[in-house]
Amino acid sequence: MRSGNPAFQESTLLDLASGQVVSGAGAGTMTINGTVNKTGLLLLLVVLTGAFSWNQAFGAGGEINPAINWYLWGGMLTGFGLALLTIFKKAWAPVTAPLYAIAQGFFLGAISAIYDARFDGIVVQAVMLTFGTLFAMLAAYRAGLIKATEKFKMGVVAATGGILIVYLASIVLGFFGIQIPMIHGTGVIGIGFSLFVVAIAALNLVLDFDFIENAAARGAPKVTEWYGAFGLMVTLVWLYLEFLRLLSKIQSR
Repeated sequence: MRSGNPAFQESTLLDLASGQVVSGAGAGTMTINGTVNKTGLLLLLVVLTGAFSWNQAFGAGGEINPAINWYLWGGMLTGFGLALLTIFKKAWAPVTAPLYAIAQGFFLGAISAIYDARFDGIVVQAVMLTFGTLFAMLAAYRAGLIKATEKFKMGVVAATGGILIVYLASIVLGFFGIQIPMIHGTGVIGIGFSLFVVAIAALNLVLDFDFIENAAARGAPKVTEWYGAFGLMVTLVWLYLEFLRLLSKIQSR
């Protein structure tokens, strides 16, 4: 079961099973309903902490409070660290996944406030597009309109890897004052690049659904519900951020 999401790899079930044996975490086997419930809990944590940091973002005059950077960078770096910890210590997911959701909530609330201060209403649009895409891809997957074949998986993984390389290169070059031309701009190429990234993020949802369905069918350990929910959250956060970027480029025109 290959996925572009780094949280979902072929060795995941083996790692979780061995981790569960060592730690004794949880009894029973994974179910799809259990994963859905845990995903809902993680979403609730994101919303709660996101709402808190959003409220802290605006000063008395409606201007962005500079202190919001603590929530922005603190949430982003903490969330990144917890994501890596969850990926490498999969059996810890029942603890690290909720902590990841809390940290990401602080980050998303802060960055959403910054975008909304510049582009009024953009956050509501991005949220609606994110969940609309989630349900549309789930419906297409359940109806068999999109099948996670090996060729499909390889294509999505390759495209996701390419995007990751571009983003890493952009970050490294940014330290030297160099920007990759056009892809971050508001021109046709910049918007086209964002549309491509949104499409790949959406297709990663199909691979996440496939992993969760197959893991449940294979009787994965109960702890996999938390890990499956975490992996799905990683993709949803990525998709939401890409919708924010895409909409900001369109509105900037």
